[in-house]
This record gives sequence, C-alpha cells and structure tokens, in this order.
Amino acid sequence: MKLSANLGFLWKDLPLPDAIRAAKRAGFDAVECHFPYDVAIDEVNAALAETGLPMIGLNSWKGGEGEFGLAALPGREADARSAIDQAVAYARAIGCRNIHVMAGKSGPEAEPVFRANLEHACEQAGDITILIEPINDRDVRGYHLSTLEQAADIVARVGRPNLKIMADCYHVQIMGGDLVRRLEKHLSVIGHIQFAAVPSRGRPDESELNYPFIAGALTAMGYDGWMGAEYKTNGPTEDSLGWMASLQSR
Repeated sequence: MKLSANLGFLWKDLPLPDAIRAAKRAGFDAVECHFPYDVAIDEVNAALAETGLPMIGLNSWKGGEGEFGLAALPGREADARSAIDQAVAYARAIGCRNIHVMAGKSGPEAEPVFRANLEHACEQAGDITILIEPINDRDVRGYHLSTLEQAADIVARVGRPNLKIMADCYHVQIMGGDLVRRLEKHLSVIGHIQFAAVPSRGRPDESELNYPFIAGALTAMGYDGWMGAEYKTNGPTEDSLGWMASLQSR
C-alpha cells in the first residue's frame, strides 16, 4: 500500500519544503497538501526533486472565513473559476497529479453551479485529475457534498473522465458506515483515498476502523492508488507514526 503524507495536517509546524523533507525521512512514498499558494514554486520543486517524492494532491482555494470552498456557491462563479485556474497552474508547475476542488457550503439548489464549475475544472486540467470530496456534516455543517453516493452521482452527471472522488475513510464512515462495501461499489470512480481515526480524526491506529484490514481489502479489490494520511496529531508528527508498518506491509 502506497502511503502519502498530507502536509496540511502532518508537520504543519514546518514550512512546506521542510515538511516534504520530513515526510521522506519518515518513510512516506508521496506527499499532498492543502493550500501551497504562498510558497514559491521553485522551493517546492527543489524539495520534491531532493526527496524524489511526488506531490499527488492540492486543494483549490477555500475562499473567505467559513466558506470552505467556492465551487458550489451561486453568484461566486468568477471567484470559483479563478481559484480553479490558480490550482491548475500551480499543480502543473510542480507536477501534481490531482486537484481537490472544494465545493463550499450550499444547498441542493446550487448543484447546477457546482457541476458547471467542475466542467470548467476538467477542461482546464487536461491530464490532471479533478477530485471532489464528500465531507461529513458533523464537522462541516452545510457543506454541499456530504456522502459518497452523492459524489458518485455528480461524477456520473458531469461525465468527464478526469473527474473522480477523493474518498476520505473518516468522512465516509461517519456518513453511512459500511465502509469497505461502499468503497468497493464506487471504486471505479475513486481517484484517491484518505484516512484517519474515527471518531477522533486522530492517528489511525486509535480508530474504530481496522485500517490494516481495510488496506488489505482495497488491495484485493484491485485499488492501486495512494492512501493519504490526513489526521490530527497530538504532539510531534514523528511520535504518531507507529501505525505505518502495518499498512506498508499490505
């Protein structure tokens, strides 16, 4: 199982280039991040070249305070597309493979806006994959996209080959449970998987979920993508990594 360190949560006390180097020292196979836009592209590329790690994901800009994304906000289409274009340009410059387009907080009436902005993202991205992520409504009340099934329906309706789902096991388990069977059902439209403990979002070996079992099940299903560690640490990141060996052996 290929493991990616999400540097939005891990080593968040370090500048992004140094966090990339820390992930390499810890034994991760790749890195991903949230909002790298204030970091010089040359500095990120230097750290990626030095470590040999690929950057496999970043987020589109989340907007203003409490918005949590722009792509599903009626009346904010220009801002949403500007954020998408910014993400595509940055991703292309650092060789990043995936962009998570953040939806924002809105109701069902915003669905046409979301789909239209996703179509724009897919057109601009070319060979970069656009990801959408269902986020549980306990942590982010009112987020436009909250279930794996809703995300699969959006992917089908937009109908672009470079639109996939980022399935975070933490969110998916909270919003419906039955995690392994639901991942299997929608595996063909899943582009990336993330994980953390449920219910705390802490280190994954403190979870109600058995991640070694889940990793083995994903391998048996034929999933050959990355698993991104996106969890909250309670102290130095290095002190939270005891779970890694059990997944890397899968």
